[in-house]
Amino acid sequence: MSFKDDLEDLETAEDFLRFLGITYEQRVVNVNRLHILQRFHDYLSADTGMEGLDDEGMAARYSAHLERAYQDFVVSNAIAEKTFKVHQEEARKMADRFVPLDALLPT
Repeated sequence: MSFKDDLEDLETAEDFLRFLGITYEQRVVNVNRLHILQRFHDYLSADTGMEGLDDEGMAARYSAHLERAYQDFVVSNAIAEKTFKVHQEEARKMADRFVPLDALLPT
C-alpha cells in the first residue's frame, strides 16, 4: 500500500496525529479537532511542492503540516486563529464596528 492509500483509512484527528507521529495532548484535540484538521487541509492546499515526492517525502511533508496546524491551537484558540469562515466574518464585523477613542472625544 502507498502512503496515500494509508491516508484513506484515517477518520479522526487522533488517527491522523498518530499515523503521522505527532505527539499531542488530548484536551487540545478535544476542543480544536475540526480547526486542526481544517488548518492542516489549508496548509496542504497551499503546498505546491508535493508533486513528484515519494511516499517518505510526502509523509514528512504531511507530518510537518499537521504538526504546524496542531501547534497553532496549542498556543492560540479557534476564534483568534479564525479558521472557519464564520470566525473570519465575525472578525470583519468587529472591525466594522470599531470606533477609535479619539472619535468619541469632544473636539
